[in-house]
Parts: sequence; C-alpha cells; structure tokens
Amino acid sequence: MNTAPSLSVIVCAYTLDRWEDLRAAVDSVHSQRRPPDEVVLVVDHCPELQRLATRMLHGVRVLSNQRRKGLSGARNTGVEAAVGEVVAFLDDDATAHPSWTARLLAGHRDPRVAGVGGLVVPWWETDRPPWFPPEFDWVVGCSYRGLPEEPAPVRNFIGANMSFRRDVLRAAGGFRTDLGRVGTRPLGCEETELCLRIRSRRPDAVLLYDPSATVRHRVPAARATWSYFRSRCYAEGLSKALVARYSEGAAALSSERAYLRSTVPRAYGEALRHRRSAPARTVLALTLGLGATAAGYAVGSVRLRRSTPAEPAHHVPVRERPA
Repeated sequence: MNTAPSLSVIVCAYTLDRWEDLRAAVDSVHSQRRPPDEVVLVVDHCPELQRLATRMLHGVRVLSNQRRKGLSGARNTGVEAAVGEVVAFLDDDATAHPSWTARLLAGHRDPRVAGVGGLVVPWWETDRPPWFPPEFDWVVGCSYRGLPEEPAPVRNFIGANMSFRRDVLRAAGGFRTDLGRVGTRPLGCEETELCLRIRSRRPDAVLLYDPSATVRHRVPAARATWSYFRSRCYAEGLSKALVARYSEGAAALSSERAYLRSTVPRAYGEALRHRRSAPARTVLALTLGLGATAAGYAVGSVRLRRSTPAEPAHHVPVRERPA
C-alpha cells in the first residue's frame, strides 16, 4: 500500500475580529492524531494581525499575502510556500475534527486522487433559524443536504475543508484572483473554477469527497438573517456566471443542474408535507434563494457579455518556491 504523503495545512486570515476563532482553528490542527508536517498562516493585508499571530501562535509559519488582496491571493501565497506533497485548506473560523488530516491523507494514498474534500458542519452562533433549509447550507459555507453521504467523486469541494496535491495545484495555476471573497464581500466559486480547471487538464483525475473528514464552521448571527441569505444567494449567482464563462463544456454547471432537478424538489416536497419546523417560511426561503441566485446569474451573464473577453487561467500562475 502506498504511504501517506507529507502534508501542509494552510489557514488564511484577514481580520483581528476573528482572532479567537483563528486560535481555535490553529489549535485544532495542532491537536490532530496525524500531525501535519507544517502549519502555514497567510495574513491578507492586515499588519496588526500578522504581528499578533507571529508573537502568539507557536508552531506556525506566519506569512503575508504576496498576491492580490483576497482569499485566492492568500491561498496562492500559501501554496507557493508550502513544503508538503499535499496542501490542505482550513478556514480561520473553522475547527477540524482530530481525525481530519488522517482522513484527508487516506484518500491521497490513491495516485489517481488529485484532491480530497470533506464535510463542513455548521456551528450556529445562535440557534439555527427554523426556516433555513439545509439544502442551502452552502450559503453559510457548509455542506448541504444533497451531497454524498459516503466517499464519492464530486465536481468540486467546499473551501473550508479541502486538500490537493501540491504539484496538481501548481500545474493548474492556482486559484483565480479575480474570483472569490475579498474581506466580507460574499462572492465565491474560486474553488469550483479551480476544480473544473484541474479536471480539464487531467480528465482522469479524481476529486474525492469523504464526509468522514469533518470540520465545524462557525456561522455568526449576522449570517442567520434573511438579508444575508438573499445577498449571498445573489452573489453566488454572480459568481456562477463567471465560472460558466471561464470554464468550457457541460461540467461548468453540471452540479447546479443536478441540484435543481433533484435536491430542490425534494426540499419543497418535505416542506409542503410539513416535515420541516417552519414549512411556510421554508418554502419562502427556497423560493427566495432560487430567485436571488437566478437573478445574480442573469445580471452577471449580461455584464460579462458587455465586458472584455475573460483572461485565460494561466495568467494567474503559482510560482515555485525559491530553492
């Protein structure tokens, strides 16, 4: 049997406001049953946080984002600096189960596997809103009802809990810095676009989702509101329009089509049969979420048709580390 590869865990952070969450995230990595070979913290253009982390976090390489401001640039900085054969990403407001690294690396024993992602469980700061459909947990950056319940290949991972072979990431060019979150701007889909690009380069590559590789992701009270739900769905639609433009072929929106054909109808059926605690408001949330996402996609598509052609992905290379 192949031995497990070496592992670098990358955490990206941008604000002092989540300092306690960041400390908890780093502590959870240090508490792994299979410790990573290194922990890299990339600070996204926040000198105060970088100084504090350098002083207070032990056993962590603290770096500043050397790329464009935002999560994608910070991740690319971490990949450039990483020494592990596999790089895993954990959000700064998430904590990993003690078996997280072991479960990710178990999947990477198969040479066909280019990446392994895992389950992201919402950790609600307040009680979960009774109207919030679990099929829309992607709104708060978590795994949603409809994903596989056993290990299975998927199109893409959720950013709070994913890993890739370092050489695959570098060969693909890393994360696009014109996609994804910058500060609190609720855009995303940079992980989706990267996974599509990896598969376009290596059609035989397997992106494995293993729900036994689990992290818990904090959901603050501000994200448990109707206004955030609507704005995040709209932003997702905008982001999907970019992904569809950058990616070629039917795979660009394949998961979305399956979601609309299967997951959403089941959610409506459960709500209408009163199997949810707030059926009327859940139906409203499902309808609002679909409508806002569709509106974002339509607006994004129109804007893109009026703009200049998209830059190819190789314009965002991840450089090799200096020797």
